[in-house]
Parts: sequence; structure tokens; C-alpha cells
Amino acid sequence: MNEAEFERQAADALDSLFEQIEDQLGDWLDIEMTGGILQIELPDGGAYVINKHGPNREIWLSSPKSGAWHFAAGEDGAWRSTRGTEELAALLAGELSAASGRSVQLDL
Repeated sequence: MNEAEFERQAADALDSLFEQIEDQLGDWLDIEMTGGILQIELPDGGAYVINKHGPNREIWLSSPKSGAWHFAAGEDGAWRSTRGTEELAALLAGELSAASGRSVQLDL
């Protein structure tokens, strides 16, 4: 994937996550997108930071529950961990579901 494709796909993924999380949990947490960085603040003070990392063509996730993650786009368009098989949307949905006590469904 070239740089322009990465920028488009990563921006689309972050925008989609923002909209889905805002729709499902906007009344429970604080979420904002600034300069291509998605920040999710939980009521308990924990925070997620999700951003593009252009040099590696990855999306990086900082989680207050599971630490740092790097995700690369697969051939099928899914953003998968560079260390395993976890998908960004599934990992984040699982953690937000556990934190909120609600069923969170995220799709990229």
C-alpha cells in the first residue's frame, strides 16, 4: 500500500471508530478527534489514544487496559495486530464493552 492509500484508509478507519463509539457510548464517555488523533476518556480516568503512524503505515492504539498495540491493514482491509491476529475493532469493542458494561459493536 502506498502512502496516499494508507492515509486514506487509516483516516477512514479512525473516522468510523469515532462515529460508532460516539453513537454507542457518547453519553457515557468523552470522545474527540483532533488532528487525526482519536482520544477516548473513560469515566474512571483511563484514556485510549488511537492515531495513524505514517512511517510504519500502522494505526497505533494506547489502551489503559492492555497497553500499546500496532495494527497494519491486511489484504482484506482489516486492521490486525503486528504481533498476533487481534483485530483493532474487535479488541477495542471488547475493552469498551467490559469497561462500560454495555455491548459495543465496532466494524471496520
